[in-house]
Amino acid sequence: MEQTSSDSSDTLMTRSQFVWEQKKKLQSFFTAVQSILIVILIALVSTMMVQINQIQGTARVINYAGLVRGATQRLVKLEITGSPHDKLVQYLDDILNGLKYGEGQYELVRIPDADYQSRLDDQLAYWDKLKQEIQQVRAGGYQSSNVLGMSETYFDLADQTVTAAENYSEMLAQRIRFIEYVSVVDMVLLLLLILRHYVAARNIAKANKVLKQKAYLDVQTGLPNKSRCEELLQDSSFISPEEPTGCLVFDLNNLKNVNDSLGHSAGDVLISNFARILRNTIPSMDFVGRCGGDEFMVVIYHTDEAQILSHLNALKEEIERFNQYGKHTPISYAFGWAISTEYKECTLRTLFDKADHYMYLNKEKSKMGRDYTSTR
Repeated sequence: MEQTSSDSSDTLMTRSQFVWEQKKKLQSFFTAVQSILIVILIALVSTMMVQINQIQGTARVINYAGLVRGATQRLVKLEITGSPHDKLVQYLDDILNGLKYGEGQYELVRIPDADYQSRLDDQLAYWDKLKQEIQQVRAGGYQSSNVLGMSETYFDLADQTVTAAENYSEMLAQRIRFIEYVSVVDMVLLLLLILRHYVAARNIAKANKVLKQKAYLDVQTGLPNKSRCEELLQDSSFISPEEPTGCLVFDLNNLKNVNDSLGHSAGDVLISNFARILRNTIPSMDFVGRCGGDEFMVVIYHTDEAQILSHLNALKEEIERFNQYGKHTPISYAFGWAISTEYKECTLRTLFDKADHYMYLNKEKSKMGRDYTSTR
């Protein structure tokens, strides 16, 4: 039978350990996913910044490529009317070089697109031919040249270059939109993971709060246990004169005799009954705890001697009523109390020690058959 119980306990422990390990693995997985999503988001944002910079440069290229297209037509018109404009030729050369190599005074970027570069090469090659034709116009007049037809051809080539640049710009815009969509999905997933972590953290905090409460709870009586009482007594700060505090200590009489004659279950009932009556008698805002097997402590805040005595009388009446009409083992107790107004400087531990001393004096009086309702 004992072996079966041991096996069941081992099985439960193994299952609990397995569940804990699975939760730990799952948490590690989500943490890794979150880290990956953050890295991806950083990469997406960096890529988007590069793409935005490129599309801004491309817009400038499109603008200047269109300007070359129109300025060349103006140049041809000036040449056929006998108004040579070498500065305009040089201006167009500078822009075309900037479009091709991504340098020069106009701060143009080089578009790394094969179709655009091919169109631009055709335009540059024809520009050289058009300039040669312009020299013939200057030498013998435009009637003997094909400058007008060539200017139309050049206009078409320049228009194709602009279109290729626009297509490249649209491709960049599509990439940016795609990166934006992916970034949104990434951020949504990150938000969901953050929310999951938040919910998990809140659940852990609640669980820890429950565990802390259980750690300080006396299961038998439902009162704060000895650990909580000790924690309260460890406060070394002096009690403020503006906040007079009283400490009461109670000890059940004859618990050993009850345990020996009626059994420990009867003793447990005796303890539980006294704890319930004590807790119901003391105001809810004040502290009532079980500081030992049959010992209890009470801390009453913002009080005075008259109020403490009133609580003690109320407890005495409740106990007498319980003993008279109850069917359980009669309750007998000793007590002692102390209040901070009677001492110049004191801590809660000081009051507890004083109250505990008076409780033992009270207990000795009760053993000698004297009235044990007094503490002084």
